[in-house]
Amino acid sequence: MRYLSAGLFILAAGAAAAQDFGPAERNFFIHCSGCHGEDATGEGPVSVILDTAPPDLTRLAERNGGVFPVARVVYRIDGRDPVTAHTEMPEFGEPLEGATAMLKAETGQPVMTTEAIAGLVRWLQAAQR
Repeated sequence: MRYLSAGLFILAAGAAAAQDFGPAERNFFIHCSGCHGEDATGEGPVSVILDTAPPDLTRLAERNGGVFPVARVVYRIDGRDPVTAHTEMPEFGEPLEGATAMLKAETGQPVMTTEAIAGLVRWLQAAQR
């Protein structure tokens, strides 16, 4: 009985965590996991046919001196980053449009985006190693 209770607790905790990021996880799975993998490490099924390997998104902060690059991630997802024009990553500003949201960049400046992209950014922040 004790193991059953522990198992149910673990399942409930996992379900609660999934609820926190439900729409963001769903958007990541639909729009990003093909290239970046379901775990965001860059090993999605499409990655093998790309000319440039998708980055490991769980190490964005590590590659940025320990600071998660909020503005750069938002701009890369929505297509405002000029580097995006020179990569195989598609722009997701249009598919993820909707209600406006504001995030705080690592510099403290506000970054305007959509709720869907803000959710993805928060999900990616939580996925950092």
